[in-house]
Amino acid sequence: MSKDSLDKLFEQFKNDFDQEEPQENHHDRFLNKLNNYQKSFQRKPKSISWKPMLSIAASILLLLTITIGYQNSDDSRDLASVSPEMAETQDFFTSTIEVELKKITDESSPETQSLINDALKQMKILENDYESLKKDLTESNDDNRVIYAMISNFQKRIDLLKNTLEQINTVKQLKNISNENESTI
Repeated sequence: MSKDSLDKLFEQFKNDFDQEEPQENHHDRFLNKLNNYQKSFQRKPKSISWKPMLSIAASILLLLTITIGYQNSDDSRDLASVSPEMAETQDFFTSTIEVELKKITDESSPETQSLINDALKQMKILENDYESLKKDLTESNDDNRVIYAMISNFQKRIDLLKNTLEQINTVKQLKNISNENESTI
């Protein structure tokens, strides 16, 4: 719109504009209403009760103490904490052990149950040895001898499981031979 068209528009509505003056004290009344409105949103300070705050602070302190105490009580590190390569090594051994354990449990039968139980007892002993090695690793600051002992522990567990699986297969073969001999008699 140009200035001429605005002038024409105002000229056209000239008599339609409200040109009355507001009442006296209009400005003061408006400010009073505005102030009252603003005061309704202001919060009055409440008296602070320290009991709930103290109990919350005590709870947080208790949780921190328990957490720190738990972390300090289990300061042992495992093979994976030494380096990324050792983490991969630990993952490999752990997954291999899980696979071998699964094979053994799948082969479970009354004839092989005593073999499996013995193997599980020996596995528990090796796992306890590994826990001790974890503490030794922490105390020795990643001594290579401890790292090699940890790897050797994993290898012993895998060898134990593989030997057990071989013994289970031998028992099954003997059972099959025995069954064949009985059926031919």
